[in-house]
Amino acid sequence: MEVSMGFLSMLWSFLSFLPIFLLLLILGIIKAAIIGPIVATIILVGNSAVIIGLWPAHFVWTYYCIAKTKRLGWVLKTMALLSLPMPLLTWPIFGIIGSLLLGIGYGYFAPLIATFEAIGEQVVHKLIHCFTDGCVSTMKGSCTVVRDFTDFCFHSYFSLMDDLREKVSEDEKPIDLKLSRLPSCFVIGTLAVLLDVPIITALALGKSPYMLFKGWQRLLEDLIGREGPFLETVCVPFAGLAIILWPLAVVAAVISAFFCSFFLSLYSVIIVYQEKSLKMGFAYMVSVVSLFDEYANDQLYLREGTCLPRPKYRKHTPLSESVRRRQQYDLDSSTILSSNEAKLVSKRSKTLKTAIRQLKPVQIWDWLFRSCELNGKFLLREGLIEVSDIQECLLKGKCKKLSIRLPAWCVFQCLLRSAKSDADGLLISMYPIFALICDEVELTNFNWPKDKVLEWFLGPLLIMKEQIKGLQLSDNEEACLGKLIMTHNSQRPDDWNDSGFPSNDNVRRAQLQAIIRRLQGIVASMSRMPTFRRRFNNLVKSLYVEAIETGAIVENGGSSRSKGKINMSVHNANENNVTDEFEMV
Repeated sequence: MEVSMGFLSMLWSFLSFLPIFLLLLILGIIKAAIIGPIVATIILVGNSAVIIGLWPAHFVWTYYCIAKTKRLGWVLKTMALLSLPMPLLTWPIFGIIGSLLLGIGYGYFAPLIATFEAIGEQVVHKLIHCFTDGCVSTMKGSCTVVRDFTDFCFHSYFSLMDDLREKVSEDEKPIDLKLSRLPSCFVIGTLAVLLDVPIITALALGKSPYMLFKGWQRLLEDLIGREGPFLETVCVPFAGLAIILWPLAVVAAVISAFFCSFFLSLYSVIIVYQEKSLKMGFAYMVSVVSLFDEYANDQLYLREGTCLPRPKYRKHTPLSESVRRRQQYDLDSSTILSSNEAKLVSKRSKTLKTAIRQLKPVQIWDWLFRSCELNGKFLLREGLIEVSDIQECLLKGKCKKLSIRLPAWCVFQCLLRSAKSDADGLLISMYPIFALICDEVELTNFNWPKDKVLEWFLGPLLIMKEQIKGLQLSDNEEACLGKLIMTHNSQRPDDWNDSGFPSNDNVRRAQLQAIIRRLQGIVASMSRMPTFRRRFNNLVKSLYVEAIETGAIVENGGSSRSKGKINMSVHNANENNVTDEFEMV
């Protein structure tokens, strides 16, 4: 949308903004100079202590798990054992350096950005917040970073290693490598690193000046003309900050291109091994340069495609799910651009970020844990969550059982609602158990967070939703499945023999068990993410308080004891109170 402003008005808007911006910048730099060293020290010392303290255990346990696993063949296991010393010995060095850089970046930029956020339109007492925001919150955030890092190193890593030692089924073949293909893989991998890394880095360096000046041009045009993302007054200070920090973004892009070039070039080893052809490996070495050039042109809004050659490096190129989703996204995007709603998008904007509301990863986490809290209280009253599980999680730290079953139950309910409503995506609601009338948010390829980790979960969940829709579950089957997720194991077909499942069809049972196994596997992967354990511990504490209030746990002088049965009374929640307490994502 164009903003009709004369040259003098635009110039006056720009000049009147400069003093405010400079004052905020100076104040933010002063706050960053005071808070930054403290935050950097907390993160550096905390993470370094965790890395050095757990390094012997990581070293020994990694070797033990890989040596004992039956998921790997003897060739791959031998190569892994021989190559492990290098990453294990260099892990403390890179971990400490990364913690230092993270501490510096977070400690200096968080107070600076918080200073500009303090003048937002929704903020009251802006002057006070300009001085206070970003000080205590940044120091608390640094402690949270150390805690999440500790959870990952102490819990998530050992959980991943334990999965390697799990028993495999008799029909499952171990992953192995064929020795006859290794020489060609080694040759192609070495040549690819020697050729592709310098060429890709040179392309990134060559395009960096254009990225610098093009970015400055866009930012200045949006700032002076108050167009595009800077129509709102609260966004204007960030434009000035982005103009100053834009060279750092360009340098970071070049550095990331250099490091990514190693992974792009080494993928040629996988091409040679999968295609069983040295020729295809050479073809990929040439094609990856053109792929990078085309990607860079798309990001910089240059000409479409590339003039570099791109030979075919796959004998058979089936259309992957990600490519199909990308094509569907492009098709739907062009449809939206041709509609009347596209008039709201700035002519200078070549993306749909202003037309489509993009959800953030933290919003998905908020929905999941709020849903687990509400559903957990309901399941606690129904007796599907035992008090012993809550106490074991709080006192002994053993939350594996509860941390998988409760989120799996919540996600399963989401899949059921989405399948029944015939939605294209996933419907999330904060109040699934109380059946309140409220707007639901549909997660699709458009508004799903552009986070690579979370994107891994969307595709399988959408497939499971379609499978549930095809099975057309009855009400009795839905209720029984919800109970089985919380109380039974789904690893073997005979696990449900005495479960009271209404259907005797073995094929139908096997299909449902496969869906639940995949769902529990996805939740298990989620539980290893750094922030999951901290937030789930807070969730368990709220369930513990709920158990005390319902009489499931009776505290006597600081100690607690469990009753034999949980109060089974139905929770009659007031609709208005629940709606006011939680906010839709």
